[in-house]
Amino acid sequence: MKYLPVGIQTFRSLIEGNYLYVDKTKEIYELFAGGGKYYFLSRPRRFGKSLLVSTLKEIFSGSKELFEKLWIYDKIEWKKHPIIHLDFLGKKNGNAAELNETLEFLINQNAQTYGIKLKEKGYDKRFNELIRKLAKEEKVVILVDEYDKPIIDHIERPEIAKENRNILRTFYEAIKEADEHLTFVFITGVSKFSTGSLFSGLNNLRDITISTSFTTLLGYTHEEFLHYFKDRIEKMAGEDEEQLIENIKNWYNGYSWDGEHFVYNPFSILNLFQEERFSNYWFTTGTPTFLINVIKERDFPIDE
Repeated sequence: MKYLPVGIQTFRSLIEGNYLYVDKTKEIYELFAGGGKYYFLSRPRRFGKSLLVSTLKEIFSGSKELFEKLWIYDKIEWKKHPIIHLDFLGKKNGNAAELNETLEFLINQNAQTYGIKLKEKGYDKRFNELIRKLAKEEKVVILVDEYDKPIIDHIERPEIAKENRNILRTFYEAIKEADEHLTFVFITGVSKFSTGSLFSGLNNLRDITISTSFTTLLGYTHEEFLHYFKDRIEKMAGEDEEQLIENIKNWYNGYSWDGEHFVYNPFSILNLFQEERFSNYWFTTGTPTFLINVIKERDFPIDE
């Protein structure tokens, strides 16, 4: 049995550490196979967004050796691109000053990776400068993870949320201005804000959140679940495998973004087989405080 990748969000660590990987590279390939360039995807936490971003990073880094046993291995030309990776998870965003500091940090971090010295002042101009300098060798890939964290962290403090949103809007405008230097842009987070409020000008940003073509890009389909976890199912089931599969389906197969294709939550499935017992693994990873407060304030009839 391969190891269960509970908490592993880096594709290289997963492959090199002999962890189980459910091959999603065919669907990932569809993102850029037809010439698609700008993508936005919203999914809840613990659905594998960071792993997806990490996988894209290795693909555009030309790390062919990591994909030897995966679908995409012999399907693309393995070309190395400069990559700007922006991850807002765990970064300071308590007010405008802290968010400015975080943006400066992220830009400088990416610049240092490629040994680039930036001269411009201001995070938006430095971001644009970084893109232009990286693009001298090859067109640039931009990957943004947890793009919305500086906003949703303050969803109950609208003034801070609004300030942070305005800062991010200015920051993301650099992507529009640098279009000729970019080959692929992927932005992901847990929520969806209107493109006009946050990504103004990015008219060609394709929102694939509820696109039928990508509804199973994250999460495990029933077929994937049966194939990749066959040994774990046999180990946990004992003699009544059919009943175990039905129970697991009832517990964890209720997620859908188009009402037609359903997936299992990866975090729940991995923890189920790790602990070999049923529990609300996904829900207990975080308290939806904002939702609960809204329910209380509006006396929402949740039992209905």
